[in-house]
Amino acid sequence: MEPVQEAITGSEQGAPYGPLVALSEFYRAFNGRDMDAVATNWEDGDDIAMDNPLGGIKRGRKEIMAVYSRIFGGTARVYVEFYDYTIHEHGDIFYAVGRERGSFTRGDTKIEMVIRTSRIFRRQDGRWQQVHHHGSIENPQLLEAYQKAVAG
Repeated sequence: MEPVQEAITGSEQGAPYGPLVALSEFYRAFNGRDMDAVATNWEDGDDIAMDNPLGGIKRGRKEIMAVYSRIFGGTARVYVEFYDYTIHEHGDIFYAVGRERGSFTRGDTKIEMVIRTSRIFRRQDGRWQQVHHHGSIENPQLLEAYQKAVAG
């Protein structure tokens, strides 16, 4: 399977349902700072989990939504798009493995982001919803700069 290089940004048009739509809905919500749409994209359960460079491991909807609230509620602007990815669908589960690129901007500080990313979705009541996300920044200097910039 060849990784797809065309980025998912949230502005995609196409099929009304499926893995690509679920991914596009997430990036549209994230890049649009739409807390309600992000919450809809995630399954509402205690067994969901997110692991990212800033928040560590968060389990359950309340902890995960608190991370997004912090991201969307501040003055920083974060934009990401998903590329260099593969999608693997197995029954009522699909996972996407790839990379995100984008930027973090606050005032005069701008950091170009490069993140390894995986997202897992489960089909519930006919709708794909996210149940797990893992993101990691492999460049130690970029990770340090990002953590310092977010800390203020």
